[in-house]
Amino acid sequence: MINYIWFIMIFFGILVGLITGNGEEISKAMIGSVDTTVQFMIGLVGLMCFWCGVMKVAEKSGLTQKLSKLLKPILKVVFKEAAKDEKALGAIVMNITANMLGLGNAATPFGIKAMQEMDRLNKEKGKASNDMALFLVLNAACIQLVPSTIISIRAATGSANPGAIIVPAIIASTIAATAGVVSCKILQKYF
Repeated sequence: MINYIWFIMIFFGILVGLITGNGEEISKAMIGSVDTTVQFMIGLVGLMCFWCGVMKVAEKSGLTQKLSKLLKPILKVVFKEAAKDEKALGAIVMNITANMLGLGNAATPFGIKAMQEMDRLNKEKGKASNDMALFLVLNAACIQLVPSTIISIRAATGSANPGAIIVPAIIASTIAATAGVVSCKILQKYF
């Protein structure tokens, strides 16, 4: 559906530009944006490689394991059914830990594994359990200790202080995660 929306917007934008006699400006803008996009992506790839390396060092040094040990008791309280199963809880902990450290690529396989494990525990097949819904909310609104993607984008676009986003990101993501958990817990009583 989103592809159709984008196509319609681009098509009508070009059509209006051609009708109003701005075809030359459209061509220049398209060519200029391609060049800018390629330069941006090259800068972003380098920065993402750097952050992935930093996070790999954190993983090898045991930082992610220490963080997961801190999270496990908290998540046992938050998740009802999944907390009783070590495989499900382990995948949830690793997903949230990876997300907190900005390792989105590493978090995805753990997220898929966590959903599979929770689906195995689910009594109503084909319908998301409360734990599955809560996990989805936590996965989307996870607390970001190191928002590496945003830092990389800010650096690639020439920000004077790309790391200035860290404290606001921690505050905003903590509020979002807390609001998400509270909302899920309230709605679980009614649905």
